[in-house]
Amino acid sequence: MFGFFENEQTKKIKSHIVNLAALAKADGHIDEREMSFIVAIGQKNGMRPADVRSVVANSGSVNMLLPDNDSERFDQIFDLVDMMLADGVIDDHEMEFCVDMACKLGFRKAIVGVLVRKISLGVKDGLPREQIKEETQAFLNFNEQNSGAGCD
Repeated sequence: MFGFFENEQTKKIKSHIVNLAALAKADGHIDEREMSFIVAIGQKNGMRPADVRSVVANSGSVNMLLPDNDSERFDQIFDLVDMMLADGVIDDHEMEFCVDMACKLGFRKAIVGVLVRKISLGVKDGLPREQIKEETQAFLNFNEQNSGAGCD
């Protein structure tokens, strides 16, 4: 289990796990595919499955930490959208949650719906994560140059 003196990266990973769990719960429950997805994300980031499940079970005690850079922001919203698609059903509450989280992660409100849709379509089409990231980055760069207000 993570100790009392966690580093910033560990705190970010736990925060991301909590966000994924909150999305999974948006439709009322976490099904086994969603939990497996959350555990896989935790393992990819160096956590043991039991630790991931513990973070999910105690999610109220973890503070949200925002990523430091665009790459981390994209990775987090990508994981959220990918998990939203994990059970094969896109619930309106899950979609709203992804859009809200994209906003909280620092993406402009005017583009978050399109951003979530672009990632969803890329995942459904089986495109590699890096290709979706590159195409999305081009979209984000264009819109930053033509930016308006951020999220309210």
